[in-house]
Amino acid sequence: MNLILMGLPGAGKGTQAEKIVDKYPIAHISTGDMFRAAMANGTELGKQAKSYMDSGSLVPDEVTEGLVKERLQEKDTENGYMLDGFPRTIAQAEALETIAADLKKPLDAVINIDVDPAILGERLSARFICKTCGATYNKLYHMPKVEGTCDRCGGHEFFQRDDDKPETVQNRLKVNIEMNTPLLDFYADRKLLFTVNGDQDIDAVFAEINSILEAHK
Repeated sequence: MNLILMGLPGAGKGTQAEKIVDKYPIAHISTGDMFRAAMANGTELGKQAKSYMDSGSLVPDEVTEGLVKERLQEKDTENGYMLDGFPRTIAQAEALETIAADLKKPLDAVINIDVDPAILGERLSARFICKTCGATYNKLYHMPKVEGTCDRCGGHEFFQRDDDKPETVQNRLKVNIEMNTPLLDFYADRKLLFTVNGDQDIDAVFAEINSILEAHK
């Protein structure tokens, strides 16, 4: 079973990825983890990626695609894989088709966790953090048990990261929508796209995902 997991920031992709790999023996391949592992292992492509990242440049597609091809040949992908964070462009999606065909590991499904961007904006911009210990809270669903006091360390000072400020959140969502929309169309055209309602209880979201995965086992 070979998958791509998609969703906007705050849609619950990380939580659902954990639940998927807990139930199914497939490799969860996030772009960030893949880059870090290749650099730590000192592979040729890992060294190339590091040189671009150290200089503040974007890693070229051919390097990223090479890393994906290497990663999809590792032993833990024998029962399948779930890509998270790749592809990000149509060019990368087309390259993945070629890679997957070459390795005889074609995609079975692309799962998109769909949540209204307005709801995501509220979720993300409601996050705040304890200044002393870094514990994370959310004004909508995870407030400290005692108002103004951190559950973990008893601290009383909180702050909001720049990334979580409403104007920054809106820009992040806008950028991600612009990036994801062509990919969703690309996979819909190939009859690979399955959209689940992410604006419900975590277990209900997973139940929808699980019904898709069971059909593709």
